[in-house]
Amino acid sequence: MPKAHAHTPGRKPPVPSDSHAVVADWMAGTMPALQPIVEHVDRAIRDAIPGLQYAVKWKKAYYGLPGKGWLMEMVAYDVSVNLVFFAGAKFDPAPPLGEGSRYVKIRSLDEARAPEVRDWIGQATKHPGWR
Repeated sequence: MPKAHAHTPGRKPPVPSDSHAVVADWMAGTMPALQPIVEHVDRAIRDAIPGLQYAVKWKKAYYGLPGKGWLMEMVAYDVSVNLVFFAGAKFDPAPPLGEGSRYVKIRSLDEARAPEVRDWIGQATKHPGWR
């Protein structure tokens, strides 16, 4: 049985906002080489999932739905972007990295455009997220 997403005790989920501006500001502050990747992934998420809520906490962008919680987070590092799916262990197929929460490491725009990424984004809405 897949492990449930474990969060550090005391860490509370971010406060949701209906405004995408918080994520847009976060994207503007990412490494210039990664901005096309985060912009593409952000657009793919927003195109695939209506009614999203947004937040930025711990230098991560969060995407969620009312009643479902946070479905995924995007983190920009120096050379890659991690797209984390909180219920990813339940996906078929599951993203390649992690245990309960599964993630994909994206290093290029071509990797961001992969059909698997779009599929995982779509599967994220079928499972409860982090609350």
